[in-house]
Amino acid sequence: MPPGNASGPSPPCSPVGLSAVNAAFSVLLLLSFPVALLLNAAAAWLSLRLRSTSTFVVYLKNLAAADLLVTLALPSMAASALPGAGDALKAFTCRYSGVVFYSALYTSIALMGLISLDRFFKVVRPYGRALGQSVAFSVGASASVWVVMFGSTAVPTVVLTNQRPANATGDFCMAMKGAAGVALHKCVVLFMEMLFWSVTVLIGFCYVCITLKVLQSFRKSGSSNSGGKKKTKLRVFSVLLVFVVCFVPFHVMRVPFTVNADFDLCSDMWLFVVHSLTLWLSTTNSCLDPLLYVYLSREFRDKAVDMVKAGGVCVGFCSNERVSQAEKVEHPTT
Repeated sequence: MPPGNASGPSPPCSPVGLSAVNAAFSVLLLLSFPVALLLNAAAAWLSLRLRSTSTFVVYLKNLAAADLLVTLALPSMAASALPGAGDALKAFTCRYSGVVFYSALYTSIALMGLISLDRFFKVVRPYGRALGQSVAFSVGASASVWVVMFGSTAVPTVVLTNQRPANATGDFCMAMKGAAGVALHKCVVLFMEMLFWSVTVLIGFCYVCITLKVLQSFRKSGSSNSGGKKKTKLRVFSVLLVFVVCFVPFHVMRVPFTVNADFDLCSDMWLFVVHSLTLWLSTTNSCLDPLLYVYLSREFRDKAVDMVKAGGVCVGFCSNERVSQAEKVEHPTT
């Protein structure tokens, strides 16, 4: 799975520099893990208590599952990247947790593309009856993403990562693959890259259309009392913001690795440093997505408020949400 070495490369050059980078990467992952685990465990708990009554909720529930898998893979990846990590731990990460991590990460990317398409239909064609606006379509599309990402990439990678590493000083994970495993790895890397940039084009198209529609709506409304509606419409751009911040830097930095198969870490250490940093930035998506659920979905927000209040704690938006609902009851729009 990309990049080829989930446990950190260890070529026979600049061992101190590589160890420092891997140690820093491990620390960042370990610092992210408690936050991501808390948020995603809560999101998963909430999603199990929501009925799949809309396409948006279906996509959010699947995204919550993918983010939880990403989170659960972090400790193993962090520990295996530490200097002095044992071969057994590295092998486990290469064959299992690293594979699950990348498959779940790209599942999240694909689902964010579907969410953007759903937002496009909701904003641009709110009263349409397109196939993409049905709950059945969202269920089928989500299931297809899981089957492709895990059935076609993760499972074969696990099966073909079955060799005993012959050279502990080289790329440990690639050394665990036979000829078929190496060939599959190259195909998977290419597929993942194509998937990301295809989703990026889809998201770009959707949000260009959404932007034009929102600007048109703003010009028509114009009045000062439409601030609440404007804020609601602007919320849809939060998905775009999270996608760009979390995933675009990592894939831009992957270009040198993909274009140049003989990339030399010894002469371009700075690229490896930035690559590791942007990979960690991608993992922060698992911390931001649960906030998106609450921010974008009223169903998730209401469930979260109920859960917080059940624990005897309430935050500012709880009372604001209830007041807003009460005002709507007292002053219904005509």
